[in-house]
Amino acid sequence: MHQPTFTKVIYGLSALFLFSCSNVQQEAGTSAQAQLQLSESIRLNQLGFYPNASKVAVVVGENSGGEFYVKTADQQKTVYTGQLSETKAGEFSNRPTRIADFSELKEKGSFVIVIPGVGHSYPFEIGQDVHREAAAASIKGFYYQRMSADLPETYAGKWARAAGHPDNEVLIHPSAASAQRPAGSKISAPRGWYDAGDYNKYIVNSGITMGTLFSAYEDFPEFYKTLELNIPESGNQVPDILDEALWNLRWMMAMQDPHDGGVYNKLTNPSFDGMVMPAEATNSRYVVQKGTAATLDFAAVMAQASRIFRNYENELPGLADSTLQAAVKAWAWAQKNPDMNYDQNAMNEQFKPEVSTGGYGDKDYRDEFIWAASELYATTKDDSYYKAVNMLPDAEMPLPSWPQVRLLGYYTLTRFADELTPAAQQDLPDIKKRIVSFADELMEGAAGRSYRTVMGKTEKDYIWGSSSVAANQGIALIQAYQLTNDKKYINAALSNLDYLLGRNATGYSFLTGFGDKPIMHPHHRPSVADGIAEPVPGLLSGGPNARADQQDKCTTYTSAFADEMFTDDDCSYASNEIAINWNAPFVYLAGAIEALQNKAAL
Repeated sequence: MHQPTFTKVIYGLSALFLFSCSNVQQEAGTSAQAQLQLSESIRLNQLGFYPNASKVAVVVGENSGGEFYVKTADQQKTVYTGQLSETKAGEFSNRPTRIADFSELKEKGSFVIVIPGVGHSYPFEIGQDVHREAAAASIKGFYYQRMSADLPETYAGKWARAAGHPDNEVLIHPSAASAQRPAGSKISAPRGWYDAGDYNKYIVNSGITMGTLFSAYEDFPEFYKTLELNIPESGNQVPDILDEALWNLRWMMAMQDPHDGGVYNKLTNPSFDGMVMPAEATNSRYVVQKGTAATLDFAAVMAQASRIFRNYENELPGLADSTLQAAVKAWAWAQKNPDMNYDQNAMNEQFKPEVSTGGYGDKDYRDEFIWAASELYATTKDDSYYKAVNMLPDAEMPLPSWPQVRLLGYYTLTRFADELTPAAQQDLPDIKKRIVSFADELMEGAAGRSYRTVMGKTEKDYIWGSSSVAANQGIALIQAYQLTNDKKYINAALSNLDYLLGRNATGYSFLTGFGDKPIMHPHHRPSVADGIAEPVPGLLSGGPNARADQQDKCTTYTSAFADEMFTDDDCSYASNEIAINWNAPFVYLAGAIEALQNKAAL
């Protein structure tokens, strides 16, 4: 991708944007070698920076230089000269790093950083709306995950494909059988999104995904109303982010047993498909066992959906009522079945066919009860939901993830603080204080770390799907900013967006299609099987995983350090898979910062 005359490729939203930039003779003081050499040792947000925001690059490796230069992209003019920081060892690898801070530069345009003896950086922009295309593409990424419908070239560009998985004749697995729906009987549950790199659909993971997307819309509706994604529904009176979410919501509604209100854990093949296109994956599909976590996640999403779609009654008549009824029915089932665990191994000992796809098993449902109760209460203002659970069972503030959704409930309660009844008002000061304190804890030490990001405080950040850790940290920081209007929180959130787009120990932009060094080989069946060089755009790679080499069979890892344990190889499902619950917090983070750029004077 990079030649002496190089081309910057960004292919989000089914479009190819080409920016050519030729190397020319540099000014005195810059070596001829640096003039010709693109250096991947200069790590920065490969898209760009807002004029008044922090602007930081990290230089990895030994170098003796002192000054750095920010030049126009054609390298004919120096617009800023700065001094590199002292060398600091990386927290995990001990690799030497130095900081090039050019936050004082406010000029808009296309630039590169030049460091004598090192080389020049990828080109980047300084200007407003620098993350708008990425924010939109990360939502459009869900469109490419649609099942049960063709993706025509009009909307999908060169990633057009035939429909996969109609899911209109899905079998009831013996674990899910009931008197009204015996084993082997069939239901219809079409639509939905492929969960990750595989071709199955999971209610638990859809839960946090939908909750995060809906929260993004509820917090920043005016911004998301302006995003046209070029999907089949574009141009109607419903914002595209909601149209896209509706594709998955319709599937989720079909996963509720109408006879008792319980919700099946997943719709799946017995085992994972091979690396084939969706239309070629034709194995039998099943809905599998009801569970407390799935049912409560479903209840939360349906209550939130009812609140949102109440504003679109003319466009979607009856939907708000239907989703609220579904939420109430699911809540009632969970009250009667408060600890129905999904244990796939135990299920396989009892029922056939055995199922080996993602389990998303969870044994602690306190957080799901908090989230579902919060959403039902915020939607109905019925105190009984709020009083049914202990909203503050302990002092913990666990970062959201599919098995831990408590904070989604807290975010909702603070979002509607002015509308809540006295039942919740007494807890709100404590909840707000906890969110701000949690944000302070996340930020602790970030200014002194080698990459100057909130992400990477400890090795615990580098888990399976660490990119979602960075994005969810960003959401927590945005929540603190919303509560305090203190700019330090949005700047901290922006540091994690910088991390995701290139300022990290791998040097990759983790969002497919964006940046000069984007992920090219994600563990994603359509991207592997479609024969197209570039992967489907707008998908967030899982990112470094300290234990990845122990969790998959990929042999191309080149580092054992936590923040570098990553390989851009489709065999690496432990570090380079994509997943809807990773994309959703990126949607929120990038969209929130774009929406707030003027208010926060970025």
